[in-house]
Amino acid sequence: WFVAISSGATYPVWTYISACIINIFVPSGGGQWAVQGPVMVKAAQTLQLSIPKTVMAMAYGDQWTNLFQPFWALPLLGITRLRVRDIMAYCIAIMFLGIPIYVILLLLLPA
Repeated sequence: WFVAISSGATYPVWTYISACIINIFVPSGGGQWAVQGPVMVKAAQTLQLSIPKTVMAMAYGDQWTNLFQPFWALPLLGITRLRVRDIMAYCIAIMFLGIPIYVILLLLLPA
């Protein structure tokens, strides 16, 4: 499916978007790689595209949705005595600012 809808330029963006979606359901980076990695690498090989750029696009998608589910912040919240709702507005703001940055960079930067 990814090969059918992608070109050489848009494949990293589709990889990023799919990683964002999958990470909501599989919040572990290792689990996400087990589910999505082989499919994305095979599609990149079929299109003769950069595997490192594919892997990084997946990592960016994983990273982006970690702002939506800030499990990474739990130790920090315990130390600072803040609550999740104290930081969520900042996380969401940075999350939405990151979308155009990731997409533009994935489109423009060479492999």
